[in-house]
Amino acid sequence: MKICIGLSGGVDSSVAALLLKKQGYDVFGLFMQNWHDASTTLHGECEWEEDRFVAEMVARKIGIPFYFVDLSKVYRERVVDYMFEEYAKGRTPNPDVLCNREIKFAAFWETAKKLGADMVATGHYCRKDTLKDANGNEVLVAKTWGLNSDGKPADGSELTPIYRIFEGSDPNKDQSYFLCQLTQEQLSTALFPIGDIDKPEVRRIAHEADLPSADKKDSQGICFVGKVDLPTFLKQKLEPKEGNVVEVFDAYYEQSAMYQRVRNILTSMLPDGCTGEAKMISDYVSETKTSAAADDGSVIDLSGGNRNVSGKEESCPWDLKKVASLCDDDFDTISRSIDYSDIHFETEVYRSGKKHVKKTRWKENPLAKIVGTHDGAQFYTIGQRKGLNIGGHSDSIFVIGTDIENNIIYVGEGHRHKGLSRSCLRIPAEELHWIREDLRMTPGEVRRYRVRIRYRQPLQEATLVMREKAMYVLFDQPQRGITPGQFAVWYAPNDEMLGSGVI
Repeated sequence: MKICIGLSGGVDSSVAALLLKKQGYDVFGLFMQNWHDASTTLHGECEWEEDRFVAEMVARKIGIPFYFVDLSKVYRERVVDYMFEEYAKGRTPNPDVLCNREIKFAAFWETAKKLGADMVATGHYCRKDTLKDANGNEVLVAKTWGLNSDGKPADGSELTPIYRIFEGSDPNKDQSYFLCQLTQEQLSTALFPIGDIDKPEVRRIAHEADLPSADKKDSQGICFVGKVDLPTFLKQKLEPKEGNVVEVFDAYYEQSAMYQRVRNILTSMLPDGCTGEAKMISDYVSETKTSAAADDGSVIDLSGGNRNVSGKEESCPWDLKKVASLCDDDFDTISRSIDYSDIHFETEVYRSGKKHVKKTRWKENPLAKIVGTHDGAQFYTIGQRKGLNIGGHSDSIFVIGTDIENNIIYVGEGHRHKGLSRSCLRIPAEELHWIREDLRMTPGEVRRYRVRIRYRQPLQEATLVMREKAMYVLFDQPQRGITPGQFAVWYAPNDEMLGSGVI
């Protein structure tokens, strides 16, 4: 079998290539250039020329052929332009997810095939397997990709395994999140050679083989662009425009009809006999994963829900019958960001100084205060803390909302600010993607899965509710910084990634 390894110049892809070579495969390396514009890349950090040089040295060391392909045109069209469009709308896309879906396992794979490859491998920390029956035999289904105009599979009666993708064995390096948009067709030709080992072992193997990339630092920048200053990068197309930064006080939420309605709806889904109100604020949790997700023995119930070995539903703060009966309008309400457009400021004239010069100032508002200015609401995202340049506070300041139309940023003080947390998110039906098509939810279904909305976030227990127009993800605990444009990704208790969707 001939395998193309995407050699990036990093230690992960280098070790992946070495392991494939040792396993007896016919391996060749392919380096892709996806970005020409050096004006937004910090000089001397992650520049593609250096990466290509290291990748070629690795290929020579291992003894495999090395090729180069320029995919910058398609990368700009499918990834960068999409980024600009999303940020202009006040959304926060993930370019690494797009890069994998549109470039590494699409355009890059097409080039690899022309060079004779049967499979393409990468240095991702994730695991791939196929679905097997009780006897250990692969479950085969008719291919669902490549449909003819009549809607029937172009492959006729050809059967294929059901491919599965799991978290990587290293909990601190798991990269399955970035592969959440891959299809069964893409997975059928994908290999992840280092998914079963951890980063220290990868480094050890690289040093033992004296690979040129053994001590190379991991890339921290945008996928195949490099380490960039994101606002500077975005300003290549998005015009800066000064606007106000508004700090929202706790008093606002006590009089907000929307906030109170969200509280009441969430409280209505608590089990009978539960005293008090639904939790509205999340505690701060580090997004550094420190331990592997343990297999708790639960299995997937294809009829809906996860059950443990005793057959009982896993613990959940919500009454699932009440959740299932909630109307779509109520789900839309609790999954919507708080609208701060009802906050208004009036000016007043006052006299200042010995000469009593007339000046204008904002009237005091008990609900909010204008605390500074910014250079464009599209450059900020919910949950952001850095780059606000607002002083005079004892605790950290976070972005809690953006108004792109009026160019306003809303902020709040402290990790437990009421505007920073939400318990539910909405994914439009057209934005849903199931890796396991055989597990796709149908309208009316309610299931329990674990979900993350950011790469480094520990998995969160959640209830997924499928309706005609959207899927709703109701978390057991409120989540900080839910942002439109992010990918929500859900996993089974056995660490298998099942699907994803754009918030």
